[in-house]
Amino acid sequence: MNIFNICFPRYFMPQQYLRVMNSYQFPRQTNFYRGKVRDVYTIDDQWLVMIASNRISAFDVILPRPIPYKGQVLNQIAAYMLNATKDICPNWLLEVPAPNVSIGRKCVPFKIEMVVRGNVTGHAWRTYSSGKRELCGVTMPEGMKENDFFPTPVITPSTKAAEGHDEDISREEIIAQGLATAEEWAVLEKYTLQLFERGKEIAARQGLILVDTKYEFGKIGDEIFLMDEIHTPDSSRYFYADGFEERQAAGERQKQLSKEFVREWLIANNFMGKEGQVMPQMDNEWVNTISKRYIELYEKVIGEPFTPQDLDEAETTGRILHALEKL
Repeated sequence: MNIFNICFPRYFMPQQYLRVMNSYQFPRQTNFYRGKVRDVYTIDDQWLVMIASNRISAFDVILPRPIPYKGQVLNQIAAYMLNATKDICPNWLLEVPAPNVSIGRKCVPFKIEMVVRGNVTGHAWRTYSSGKRELCGVTMPEGMKENDFFPTPVITPSTKAAEGHDEDISREEIIAQGLATAEEWAVLEKYTLQLFERGKEIAARQGLILVDTKYEFGKIGDEIFLMDEIHTPDSSRYFYADGFEERQAAGERQKQLSKEFVREWLIANNFMGKEGQVMPQMDNEWVNTISKRYIELYEKVIGEPFTPQDLDEAETTGRILHALEKL
């Protein structure tokens, strides 16, 4: 048993993997939504209480076992990044009352994800290596190798599916389908590129390259707000800057911090979320590895040690209620 198991032994009991927390019930609650990773409570049709669970998803499928401290990692990185970018555009976040809880404004969401890529990696590389040179209406240059930088960052949006898989979509299709007007798209594009540039600057200070990420936006009245999480390991991919060029020149794999290693494990075990495929088993060692990778990313991106916080349900509820009283 390694030090991680000794420090966090309760996470390696089978019943912990199977336990599903009951939904909270808050005063003035008007809606509840359970996403792949987050549980979202609507208060007075104006505010959202967003609880980041330890669930993990890939290929739009929730994996069978939770990852220790993943919810805290996601929530705290997102809060850090939202506060570090609020001069670029308004965002939904108002308060973080508990390690894995955020409270903020309810927006009417655009049903698209603004995916922005600095490098030809992941889905972009799988598309490129198949021989295609266009992704979401964006032309990709000839002669690129996996993980090469694009000449300038590219936006490759996807639909935000309520169920099933998100789908690639172009700017022209977004406007034609009424998912955003041309004027709204111009604002979304501007915010996306500015946020990505800020994210790259923050990453560079920590010796990282922000490779790709996604942003979600919504509206309150006529104003566009940044929503949800940003620059977390669930929404982003990071490479280590040190040795990047040498690894690229040698054709070696890049050392990265992201959720891509989970997708790669699933692919290696013949699972990509398609009908008829069987989810591979997750043993304790693999759950341990995923958790440590999430914590590593937190410490590397934030530049501070990660402090695990274990609040019971009663204390979490108390903190949320106290925060809601101030709205």
